[in-house]
Amino acid sequence: MKLSELWLRSFVDPPLSTAELAHALTMAGLEVEAIEPAAPPFSRVVVAEVLEVARHPNADRLSLCQVNVGAPRPLSIVCGAPNVAAGMRVPCALVGARLTGADGEVFEIKRSSLRGVDSQGMLCSAKELGIEDDHTGLLPLAADAPIGSDVRDLLGLDDTLFTLKLTPNRADCLSLVGVAREVAAITGAAFKASAIAPVAAKSNARFPVKISAASGCGRFTGRVIRNVNAAAPVPEWLKQRLARSGQRSISALVDVTNYVMIELGRPLHVYDLDKLRGGIDVRLGRKGERLKLLNEQSVDVDETVLCITDASGPIGLAGIMGGDSTKAETDSRNIFLESAFFFPDAIAGRTRRYNFASDAAHRFERGVDFDNNVAGIERATELILAICGGEPGPTVDDVARLPERKPVRVRSARAAKVLGISVSDAEIAAIFSRLGLASANTPEGFEVTPPSYRFDIAIEEDLIEEIARIYGYERIPANQPRARAAMSPQREAARPQIRVKEAIAARDYQEVVNFSFVEADWERDFCGNDAPVKLLNPISSQLSVMRSGLAGSLVANVRYNLDRKQARVRVFELGRVFRADNKVADGPLTVAGVAQPLKLAAIAYGPAYSEQWGLAERKVDFHDVKGDIESLFASAALRFERTTHPALHPSRAANVLVDGKTIGWLGELHPRWQQKYELPQAPLVFELDLDALLAVPMPAYRELSKFPPVIRDLAVVVDEAVPAQALLEAMLGSRPALVQDLWLFDLYRGKGVDSGKKSLAFRVVMQDTSKTLTDAEAEAAMAQLLQILAQRVGAKLRT
Repeated sequence: MKLSELWLRSFVDPPLSTAELAHALTMAGLEVEAIEPAAPPFSRVVVAEVLEVARHPNADRLSLCQVNVGAPRPLSIVCGAPNVAAGMRVPCALVGARLTGADGEVFEIKRSSLRGVDSQGMLCSAKELGIEDDHTGLLPLAADAPIGSDVRDLLGLDDTLFTLKLTPNRADCLSLVGVAREVAAITGAAFKASAIAPVAAKSNARFPVKISAASGCGRFTGRVIRNVNAAAPVPEWLKQRLARSGQRSISALVDVTNYVMIELGRPLHVYDLDKLRGGIDVRLGRKGERLKLLNEQSVDVDETVLCITDASGPIGLAGIMGGDSTKAETDSRNIFLESAFFFPDAIAGRTRRYNFASDAAHRFERGVDFDNNVAGIERATELILAICGGEPGPTVDDVARLPERKPVRVRSARAAKVLGISVSDAEIAAIFSRLGLASANTPEGFEVTPPSYRFDIAIEEDLIEEIARIYGYERIPANQPRARAAMSPQREAARPQIRVKEAIAARDYQEVVNFSFVEADWERDFCGNDAPVKLLNPISSQLSVMRSGLAGSLVANVRYNLDRKQARVRVFELGRVFRADNKVADGPLTVAGVAQPLKLAAIAYGPAYSEQWGLAERKVDFHDVKGDIESLFASAALRFERTTHPALHPSRAANVLVDGKTIGWLGELHPRWQQKYELPQAPLVFELDLDALLAVPMPAYRELSKFPPVIRDLAVVVDEAVPAQALLEAMLGSRPALVQDLWLFDLYRGKGVDSGKKSLAFRVVMQDTSKTLTDAEAEAAMAQLLQILAQRVGAKLRT
């Protein structure tokens, strides 16, 4: 909202400078977003009377004017304005005057020769003075403007314009009176409300009004004024105040309604009485009705839209904009003034539906004072009669239903707890009084009845905010919070999430954060979930379910990066998934029936390594990602078992097990999804339970041998269907004490090995902590391992 400081100070004039006043408003919650002068600086510009206008001897479009500026002799000034005429009074920049150009640079008026004729100054337009953008002609001044007087003083240009950035709850400050009330409350200065006296009726002219939709329109005040001159010129003072409030002058009747709206916060509307058919009925629209608005936009209305109607149908959107068919124009002679109260819920959202905005809707959807309908009518009548003349009828005030102002209680102890300081009851009572809030003492504090213009006071915290604003946020000390310091125990058998993130980031993955709500197709494709947890109110039709796995979001991340020419993508996400589980009960961090475990998932796509000269490029494969998982678990013993998963390739998928428990999966994306989601190659994906990753095995002491190890190889032949993991588990589970380590180092199929068989070679490391092993001891340990394999998996020594 834009307002003039001079206009504001006509209501309340605190002993503060412009900057101090702006700071006080900002600190009280009415942020002053911008401060700008009403006009740029200029000097030696005076009121001049054009005495004579003659044609320039050497130019068709220039005039030679004799101008009286209050000096002993008239000045001769060359002027190119088309509207210059003898007898008019205009601004004149004298020789030596300093003006500010459109680019902000200051220039000086000098005596000059234009087409061979001497010019002793410059007659000015509004744009040349920086007042308005109009440069079509000279700025005409009042006929009684004192010749030779300073134009800045005459037009009140030593004014400052404030731009307020109001929060939606402060609709009461969308007017000069509202802001003035706030300034008076903040500074303690006297508030000088303008006296609005009732205008006596000169006729008994009335127009019938019916309120059919009392749930939307609570009050409708109207007045007939006959024989007005709607084409009357608008006074300069009124146009000036409108311009400084960001409104352009349109016509006398429209300007008066805009003026009252800015001054009192009361939106009005003027109808051409002769265009109305039958009485006015405030009702809900009907399906199939159509209305052309003042902005020439045609809209369809229905049962959700509050309308102003007459016998012809809708003639306006209530509280938003009037209709074109009944608008008052410059040739209107008889008018009907409307001053209504519409409930915010009846107006809110309608302008967005029709894709336009209006000043009236901006106010009504936030809440307009329902007690100043008559005052708005009387103020508008006073101005219309002064400018346009006319014969007013009586003011007719129809009240259907007004908002109930319920008292709000505030406890002094609660206010002290919320604010962190103690404000005395006497000071709280004084604050309420300054704000115009009717209050009564209670045993615990106060009971406050909000006034008709404050729609933002409904609960105790609203009143505590008012206390803080007027008491002064700057007076509230900024104390550092203090708490008892205590050393939290650090579990040695668990690591924090950040360590897991650091570990996977060290494997060249970058973290992403995705929405927890996803497309239903992702759940079917990547999780095999046909019954995901559904959202009651999704932000979009696509993101309608909660994810039960992270793979879908990661595939979308890869697709997004590929569209932006990123050939290598390695990303991970640590987040919750949501699965239906009837065993889960309601709690502070849980929802009944929904399990929300934390998962770590990652996806790798493209080359295994960034492009470099030292390595040949190859695509990332299953074993690369398997190695990444093994690095995350550090010393924990992992097992990988072949499996099937809806997201993965049927023969390139595995479960991840720790201590025999499945804690995740990994594999290559299924070719079907690779094709559906338009991926040139299949990425590798894995998902792990975070709890398993956070658990860290406790360190255990083991004596290190100072004696040399004995290293032997054991090659056995087994059936093709027997996995190598089965052999490793058999040997590790029953190995002799001398065997410290063993691993698979070779797989062979071919000559010397029967069809349907395969050869697996293991390296065995044996060592004793007390002596050097003999060949006999080593051979005995190897024979024991071979016996274990023969018994468990039917292995035979390869010869």
